[in-house]
Amino acid sequence: MTTGPVTLINPIAVEAGREAAFLADWERVAAYMRRQPGFVSTRLHRAIRDGADFAADFAFVNVAEWASAEAYADAVSTPEFKAMARERPWRWPSHPALYRVVAD
Repeated sequence: MTTGPVTLINPIAVEAGREAAFLADWERVAAYMRRQPGFVSTRLHRAIRDGADFAADFAFVNVAEWASAEAYADAVSTPEFKAMARERPWRWPSHPALYRVVAD
C-alpha cells in the first residue's frame, strides 16, 4: 500500500428527488469516518447543474483526506462499516478511488 497522505475522490450518482435521503446517509457515514484513526477531513461537493454531462450523472463528489491508504482501508474494513453498508436501503452508484498529489 501507499504510504503518506492520500485523497479519496468519490463521484456519486443520486436520483433526482432522493437528495435528502442521500445527504442523511452521507452524514451518518461521515460521522463514523471522523472517528477513525488516520482520518483528516471530508467535504461533500454538489454539482451545479448547467447541462454538463458529468454533472447530470454524478450529483455529488465526496473528497476526503486520509493520513494513509492503510488508514482508509482499515476504516472501510471494520465490522461497523460493513454493517452500515449492508443497512442502506439502496446503493448509490459511485466510483471511489484514492489519489496522491503529484503536483501543486
